[in-house]
Amino acid sequence: MNDVSPSLLTPGVLPTELLINELQSFGVRLHDPSAGAQSRRGGAGPSDHKALTVDGRTVMVPVHTASAFDSPYVVRAPGPDGTSTVERDGVRVGRVAFPVQPRFYKLQTFDGVPYPKIAVLHGRDVLATTVLQTCIRYGSRTKTCQFCAIGQSLAAGRTVARKTPEQLAEVARAAVLLDGVKHMVMTTGTPPTPDRGAAVLAESAFAVKAAIDLPIQGQCEPPDDDRWFARMRAAGIDALGMHLEAVTPAVRARIMPGKASVPLTRYWDAFAAAVPVFGRGQVSTYILAGLGDAPADVLAACERLVGLGVYPFVVPFVPISGTPLESHPAPSPAFMHAILGPLAALLHRAGMRSGDAKAGCAKCGACSALSSYERQPEGASA
Repeated sequence: MNDVSPSLLTPGVLPTELLINELQSFGVRLHDPSAGAQSRRGGAGPSDHKALTVDGRTVMVPVHTASAFDSPYVVRAPGPDGTSTVERDGVRVGRVAFPVQPRFYKLQTFDGVPYPKIAVLHGRDVLATTVLQTCIRYGSRTKTCQFCAIGQSLAAGRTVARKTPEQLAEVARAAVLLDGVKHMVMTTGTPPTPDRGAAVLAESAFAVKAAIDLPIQGQCEPPDDDRWFARMRAAGIDALGMHLEAVTPAVRARIMPGKASVPLTRYWDAFAAAVPVFGRGQVSTYILAGLGDAPADVLAACERLVGLGVYPFVVPFVPISGTPLESHPAPSPAFMHAILGPLAALLHRAGMRSGDAKAGCAKCGACSALSSYERQPEGASA
């Protein structure tokens, strides 16, 4: 049993959000690793995870991390009905199901590239792609984000360095028609240009929207010029993510020395400029809890973000094998509860909900228990 991260599953509390919180903090051991859609190793986004559906919510849960190998949680092989029992130290605590492998994974593009090398399924109904699988910060030990695995899937041959607009449009159309995908996430490594990826996102979104009516979130560092927000919006990007990851200068400088060269002041200015373009709640930021920021610092940043109309998507840090932080501990369920409970109450008071986002990580919600906490705002912070 993992005694570093205490459990929150005590009598008298609402189980769903806490169970998801626990599974994402501890990870799980799978009796049948082949069940459901294939898991992911390396790359951008929820790496070393597998999709599980808990009480109707599809979430990404670590399965390939060191903490998952020692997790007190075990998911049994699926039964005839397709569901599996979740046990903690031998005691049944719930049931989960596995989303099935998407049909579009069996296809390849007109130029011969397998579709999963262009875009993959996240959660239950989200198509995700990293348009540029390279980054100016990744190759340098003094600049790379210590948690990042963007180059791993490229080195392993599971993706291509640059997805063309035509390839993205082809895969997006197939994913909608064959698998009912509801929205798309386009992220990118940071190129050596002042727009920091806004240009490649804009041309990619324009091509996808010409092929299929699919809501799109674009994700990049804040461009140097605020005019890029209107350009991205005009190209078909419906929602924007600019990810802080850490919220205090000291943690940012230690964990992401290259990205920290774009100061927090630029992020705050960019948030303020982007919200009028995309709309309140359609701009979001990804915050990795557990990198060193105290809960009070995270919540203070979230309060400021919500005041600007930015949705703060707080997720537990997951140490990915092969990165400098592979041995860094994941945050405990109690640590996450101390953030997600008050944050859910803050969002409730502001009338901001993840489900109102048109596209993106906040709308999907699979990498955090936050949207489940949103459903119980009065009791979530108790």
